[in-house]
Amino acid sequence: MSPPLFWAQTVPEPGTDAVLSGPEGRHAVTVTRVAVGERIVIGDGAGSTAVCEVQAVESKDTLIARVREFAYVAPPDPQVTVVQALPKSERSELAVDLATEAGADVIVPWQAARCVARWAGKADKGVAKWRAAASSAAKQSRRAWIPEITDLATTTDVRALCADTIATGGLVAILHEEATGGLRELPLAQANRIVLVIGPEGGLDDGEVDDLTALGAEPVLLGPEILRTSTAAAVALGAIGVLTERWSR
Repeated sequence: MSPPLFWAQTVPEPGTDAVLSGPEGRHAVTVTRVAVGERIVIGDGAGSTAVCEVQAVESKDTLIARVREFAYVAPPDPQVTVVQALPKSERSELAVDLATEAGADVIVPWQAARCVARWAGKADKGVAKWRAAASSAAKQSRRAWIPEITDLATTTDVRALCADTIATGGLVAILHEEATGGLRELPLAQANRIVLVIGPEGGLDDGEVDDLTALGAEPVLLGPEILRTSTAAAVALGAIGVLTERWSR
């Protein structure tokens, strides 16, 4: 079993000691119950990680670990941004959790036309919850990178993101149940970045689909089944991992 991962502001160099304290230290000591002599991984969420050996447990929320090995993991290529229409509250953070575990690099919360959930007046709280969910899921899945969670996006923001992506050699795929083509038919391996647009439980508005398609986005099917909005990104990311070089490392 791989050593547990914990977050820190910076990752020390090999041969030095790292102090893990605060919430992460408490999680290591009281939840994971790491002991002296065991190995853990400390990461900064931006690619740098270090395998460490626990030297001392000083309190319920503090331990000292000696850095044994340092590594930097480059971000996956091509980068994948998930534009996620806001799911219903009970599935909102699940969507982020699954997309993070499947390797999303950026997740954009989107107030689409048919979203049941509404973040008006509470967008900061919603974004904070998504960022916490992404951090937790990245730690659980031993990811060196915590995906970026952007501020809440309007349809105008999503349009601008998609237009810029296509103009600079990227690809935009709209996951849509009425599409006729599949994800594998797109030139994913040639794209320098990929944007996945995922609608809410009620589906994408026809105007949203027409607007993005006019910019050059491609509506695609993932398969014969209709997926929940909370699971669609994870399934698509798995397919992209196989169809590109993202999973070759």
